[in-house]
Amino acid sequence: MSLPSSRPSEMKFLVFGAGAIGTYIGGSLVLAGYQVVFVEQPKMVEELRTKGLRLDLTVDERRKTKDAFIVDPRSFVIEPSLEEALKYGPFDAAIFALKSFDTVSAMEGLKPFAEKLPPLLCLSNGVDNEPTIAKALGKDKVIYGTVTTAIGRRGPGDIVLEKLRGVGVAAGHPISEKLVTALDKSYLKCFLYPDALSMKWSKMLTNLIANPSSAILNMTAAQVFADKRLYKVEIDMLKECLAVMKAMELEVTDLPGTPVRALAFATKLPLWLSKPFLSKAAGSGRGGKMPSFHIDLYAGRPNSEIEFLHGAVVREGAARGIPTPVNKVLTETLMALTKKEIPLEEFAGKPEKLLSKLK
Repeated sequence: MSLPSSRPSEMKFLVFGAGAIGTYIGGSLVLAGYQVVFVEQPKMVEELRTKGLRLDLTVDERRKTKDAFIVDPRSFVIEPSLEEALKYGPFDAAIFALKSFDTVSAMEGLKPFAEKLPPLLCLSNGVDNEPTIAKALGKDKVIYGTVTTAIGRRGPGDIVLEKLRGVGVAAGHPISEKLVTALDKSYLKCFLYPDALSMKWSKMLTNLIANPSSAILNMTAAQVFADKRLYKVEIDMLKECLAVMKAMELEVTDLPGTPVRALAFATKLPLWLSKPFLSKAAGSGRGGKMPSFHIDLYAGRPNSEIEFLHGAVVREGAARGIPTPVNKVLTETLMALTKKEIPLEEFAGKPEKLLSKLK
């Protein structure tokens, strides 16, 4: 089956989902002339086949536009099943950016098609996704990646670029450099990183800030940082992750538009001196939205990515003899709220109750 494209000799991409990252990455590739096939839930396919995608990329001055891009549905393909999508192959690469708690179940659906699948560029948060993909599909089928750009989702196939930072791709895979070139040509500001694990753990470090505390306490990141006691909890949490990274012999690495090394250095400063910097990092990194754990918890989702972020810090710490008590309490408390073992109001607006558990 043929694909619409002005560049038939260039890379062909398979994109899993038209969520915020899938629409942004996949839509940007289409705008750059690449061939793209999306796999999406059946209930969304007909809608996107009719209206196409909408990408508000006006904050990117390189685009030189004041209007959002409407991506004509005739310029890409979207299918309700992987089996249908693979008929347009072979593909050079796939974009995978699902929530970490969906990765295991997603792999069960992909396993039967492993031989036909291209390498998956994994842009999901957390550090467990790539090993899970490698175990299910083979090490050659996964490329470590990260996104630091802030993207807002207005609806199915409708996104707004809130803060342009960039995309990171780990070196070492046969198509890594070719992939970086394609993404960079698509105005995604893509960079190559020599150490996959240092890149992923550095990104995770930025995701930890004010995430569980906001969800548990039903407070904004700004409110969390305004409380000196809670701010110290944030610092202690980051220090535990940095200690685990040191034991793993990983380097804190700056990511596109994200000074992660400065964030790590801030944990060594007096609290009053580090607070302005970390407060800015906690707020601006999410484009003004509530932290993701809070969004998932108050949407009533039965899972939380904390198991794959702070939980990963706890697991690696236990394996290497590094104590991680703050991350452990935060993980256990948020998971109890997520599973409705305790009601949301148990900790909402009650910092003292959470602080008592952390003593």
